[in-house]
Amino acid sequence: MPPSTQPAQTFLSDVSSLRERTRQHIATGGMSQTYDGDVEAAIDILQAVLATEIVCFLRYTQHSIVARGIAGEAVKAEFAAHAQEEQAHVMLVAQRICQLGGIPDFDPKNLLSRSASSYATAMDLVDMITENLVAERVAVAHYRELARYFSDTDPTTRRMIEQILAAEEEHASDMADLLVRQNG
Repeated sequence: MPPSTQPAQTFLSDVSSLRERTRQHIATGGMSQTYDGDVEAAIDILQAVLATEIVCFLRYTQHSIVARGIAGEAVKAEFAAHAQEEQAHVMLVAQRICQLGGIPDFDPKNLLSRSASSYATAMDLVDMITENLVAERVAVAHYRELARYFSDTDPTTRRMIEQILAAEEEHASDMADLLVRQNG
């Protein structure tokens, strides 16, 4: 049939029915009954992402304070900038956990067991940069997997993960560049 004579496809259900179904499930908060994913699994995964981002924030913060040496000030500034970005990721993830009906777990005793990243301190700039590069590469690989996991069932979480992934890729690139400069 020519396009003008094709029957119109229904995009949404009848709006009054949609409103009524929504009212019936109002107690579930911001999540609607049309959420396609496993909410509990999503929250558990995001608790691990939250822990990873907190650990990265703490590591970068500690490194930004203790970095020393001729190139120390420039590297400290880079570490501090990354710490701020990691803190912003923490807030994004914590807010998403709340949107899904969970409570973000900031308990320090739970962080390292859930984090994909490790917390490593060092006194040498090259060791600090290396630890951060390794952590960023782990985060990048992990977040790529998570973007695929959420791809069809939770586009909001997928987009958030992809946004964080892009920043982590940039952090890894920055750390690789710093490592090359330090090893001169």
